[in-house]
Amino acid sequence: MKKLGEEVAYLKGLAEGLDIDDKSKEGKMICKIVEILGSFADTVEELEYSVVDLEDQVEELQYEVEELQQDVEDLEEWLYDEDEDYDDDYDDEYDEEEDDEELSFIEMECPNCSEIVEIDEELLFDDSVDVVCPSCHAVILSSEDDECGDCCDDESGCCGCGVEAQDEDNE
Repeated sequence: MKKLGEEVAYLKGLAEGLDIDDKSKEGKMICKIVEILGSFADTVEELEYSVVDLEDQVEELQYEVEELQQDVEDLEEWLYDEDEDYDDDYDDEYDEEEDDEELSFIEMECPNCSEIVEIDEELLFDDSVDVVCPSCHAVILSSEDDECGDCCDDESGCCGCGVEAQDEDNE
């Protein structure tokens, strides 16, 4: 805004060139106006320098903020990598435990709907569990099947249900 300072200097020169008497009321007023305008021009010029300095500081701060953001991102990446490594180790240990306790299944066909059903082998030996088809809800294996009693009536022996062996053990 050098133009403002130049304009005030022009007014001051014009007032001096017109031989305005600074002792008259009008002359005092014109001189005071030119003086105040000069003060405004000086203040505006100082503000311009301050704004330029502030803009430089803001640019410097923006650069520092960008560096800090990059540092934070690097730190977060490092932390997340640590957590992922920890999680991976935990998952590996958990997977090993699962492998040790892996369940084995057998496939059976439902006599009612012919759907292939996977059954945990442990359920086959559990006398208190009935295995039900998930599709038609028919009983595939009943806990009552183990006590058939039909095969034990003849003298050929048991079919493998174990009823005869239980009877002999009781006697």
